[in-house]
Amino acid sequence: MTKMWEELALIQPTVLRMLKNSLIKGRVAHAYLYEGMRGTGKKEIGLLLAKSILCQERIEGYKPCETCHNCKRINHGNHPDLHLVEPDGLSIKKGQIQALQGEFAKTGVESKNKIYMIVHADKMTTNAANSLLKFLEEPHSGTVAILITEQVQKMLPTILSRCQIIGFTPLSPKNMEKQLITHGVNLEMAPLLAHLTNNLEEALEMHEDDWFVQAQKIVVKLYEVLKKNPLEAMVNLQENWFSHFKEKEQIDRGLDLFLLIFKDLLYIQLDKKDQVVFLSESSRLEQFALQTSGRRLTEQMESILEAKRKLHANMNPQLLMEELVLKLQEGSSLV
Repeated sequence: MTKMWEELALIQPTVLRMLKNSLIKGRVAHAYLYEGMRGTGKKEIGLLLAKSILCQERIEGYKPCETCHNCKRINHGNHPDLHLVEPDGLSIKKGQIQALQGEFAKTGVESKNKIYMIVHADKMTTNAANSLLKFLEEPHSGTVAILITEQVQKMLPTILSRCQIIGFTPLSPKNMEKQLITHGVNLEMAPLLAHLTNNLEEALEMHEDDWFVQAQKIVVKLYEVLKKNPLEAMVNLQENWFSHFKEKEQIDRGLDLFLLIFKDLLYIQLDKKDQVVFLSESSRLEQFALQTSGRRLTEQMESILEAKRKLHANMNPQLLMEELVLKLQEGSSLV
């Protein structure tokens, strides 16, 4: 089921306002380039614009009705006047663009409008991009192009100059929290997920992932043993951390979770408990916060950020974590 106008307006209010004005005034551009990071609603809003253009019973002059024949066919992915082009393997090839041009040489099957969406438009080969350029320079009447990319810098400047470029902004944590809650994530987990990613799909996948549930417990346990002797912390690393956080991406995620614990402790000390995200551990964190200082927490957060930098510079993960644990224990018997 595709998303409704109101739902997408919560994610990208500026983009939806712009499209609403264009539809009401009858000034829809012949070519758009939607650019922004993954998970910001680009493809969904592309489909929404296509529905608005092809809808037979538009509401308030801009919203698709979702019930007419055209809306239903787009929702089911089989409208003959909406063409979707995606990479064939690693790239979009010249033949795919030529096939698209062949389709558009015919008259609209069900309406005077025809729409094409090119997903990952930055993955067009040079020949494909040049074929598309000719298409953009001489658009057929009633044709609307929607190009979608996460890497606008890889697009040909000549293509960019022929499109209305619309930037999609990442979701704010608060906005992401609301989205997660509407998708069934509980109130306790939503803030944590929202601070780990601004990609809705990724957040929902994490929520369903047993690995992620276990990861949270391991990270909290590691914080607890930091307050004990160095040997116990090293044993915990060997027995729990290294067996769970194996891949580079997993270690990075673990460090992000670890960092959020220290941030939460700092927020508790600053009496900003409404900003705490590890809600499932809030009562324990309040106890931990009594046992440390703000300055110490700031130093420890810097150590974790430094560990993340070293991880991305390909330092040995085991040495990196052992070094981090020793640093986090330095200078104070109270962590």
